[in-house]
Amino acid sequence: MGENASFWESLIYAHPTCTTWKQDAEGSIYHLASILFVVGFMGGSGFFGLLYVFSLLGLGFLCSSVWAWLDVCAADIFSWNFILFAICFVQFIYVTYQVRSVSFDREFQELYSALFQPLGISLTVYRKIVLCCDAEVVTLEKEHCYAMQGKTPIDKLSLLVSGRIRVTVDGEFLHYIFPLQFLDSPEWDSLRPTEEGIFQVTLTAETDCRYVAWRRKKLYLLFAKHRFISRLFSILIGSDIAEKLYALNDRVHVGKGFRYDIRLPNFYHVSLPESPLVQPSHHLQRGSPRRKPVGVTNCGSFSTQ
Repeated sequence: MGENASFWESLIYAHPTCTTWKQDAEGSIYHLASILFVVGFMGGSGFFGLLYVFSLLGLGFLCSSVWAWLDVCAADIFSWNFILFAICFVQFIYVTYQVRSVSFDREFQELYSALFQPLGISLTVYRKIVLCCDAEVVTLEKEHCYAMQGKTPIDKLSLLVSGRIRVTVDGEFLHYIFPLQFLDSPEWDSLRPTEEGIFQVTLTAETDCRYVAWRRKKLYLLFAKHRFISRLFSILIGSDIAEKLYALNDRVHVGKGFRYDIRLPNFYHVSLPESPLVQPSHHLQRGSPRRKPVGVTNCGSFSTQ
């Protein structure tokens, strides 16, 4: 115990306390190093944030090494600062290599800038998503079908990059799918991972289209490994389904002056303010959001049963 006490006493009291302070300020190199440290620690996260931090910290340690070599003439101070400079330099090169390796084709880069970057998704996470679809963009020619009603199995999830897709059921138009919208989000959401199903609508390319497709099994494996990506797709798919529901809601009318509102499925709203609310005889069917309400026609009247 006494040996430990003597060790700490020697460590603390080995050097006398400062009785007089140096009147002259250190050289400009020392102050430049301090400024670089302050600015460097203000860096953010992500690849470019790391490049910012390591570059400024590396310059700061380099200035400290020069200051220790020229002004202080202390080999230990110079050695430590130079070692820290070398570490920052190696980290900067490593992050630069990672940024260079995370490069995508033009369409994937535009997709990242338009959809994933505003959500704060890093390039490393986005790279996992791109690799899951084999970094491939599929072309669908005009008037060719992506899916046929009652025939095409639901085995993938696709996101439209360019063009326009027409959705029909029994030959009747439902709505369009535009770029940055999923082609089959209702079908994806309607099935569990272990279930299988077929499309209840027909999806036809109205123009030449390009889309990204993730195979169902590979995407679920990615979700199992990365819960963050699973939550991300859950949010994107839910938002996409909501847009499709409101697109259908804009087209659904019941009788003259009546309009169906999906937010109040038990009531029909009358366009005239003096008309009372009318209770419908039928409600929306459960299942895909693309389905039409039973007994409801576009700009028509109630169907007689």
